Amino acid sequence: MPETPHIVSDVMTQTVVAVGRDAPFKEIVRTMEQWKVSAMPVLEGEGRVIGVVSEADLLAKEEFHDSDPGLVEQRRRLADIAKAGAVTAEELMSTPAITVHPGATLAEAARIMAVKHVKRLPVVDEVDMLQGIVSRADLLKVFLRPDEEIEEEVRRTVVSYLFPGFSHGIHVNVHEGVVTLRGHIRDTSLISVAVRLIRAVEGVVDVDPHLTGESDSEPPQ
Repeated sequence: MPETPHIVSDVMTQTVVAVGRDAPFKEIVRTMEQWKVSAMPVLEGEGRVIGVVSEADLLAKEEFHDSDPGLVEQRRRLADIAKAGAVTAEELMSTPAITVHPGATLAEAARIMAVKHVKRLPVVDEVDMLQGIVSRADLLKVFLRPDEEIEEEVRRTVVSYLFPGFSHGIHVNVHEGVVTLRGHIRDTSLISVAVRLIRAVEGVVDVDPHLTGESDSEPPQ
């Protein structure tokens, strides 16, 4: 069977730029500029994540700079209006923070990002202590996996498992993450199973099966 999928701890960045809850507005701006980040976890105590402050949170002050907040869509934008007057990370941050655990799969982390419309997630343990941060770019690292490594795993964990008596006659080729299978097998109903299992291998972009039954002359359409 395919190996255990990569998890967040495999790709996350362990060195994280963060600020304390009392960090002042200008310090947050300077830190973001210095480290070229657009959002940072906000911490309290020994490193417990209590929120995230982003460029969007900071821009509220600029948006309402020349306006009277009492006249600007008060009911719909009370949170943004409040942030326009905020001066510390605790007042600016979005809370509770959207986080992920280090043992989550990359698919789970990607799903959270998509649903919550965020570009990065603080990685926390069971008591919300900061362990690292994972970004969209980190989740894409699996697609940098060498074709040769993908091919070896497909042969070892899928082809040999599903087609033990035919594995030597099945040709596996991987190019730019696309896996192509060619050869003859006894049970063509296993082709769809093979495709599903291969798609679960980390780094696989697509699967192109050209497998035929022992008596078939043409590959299945």
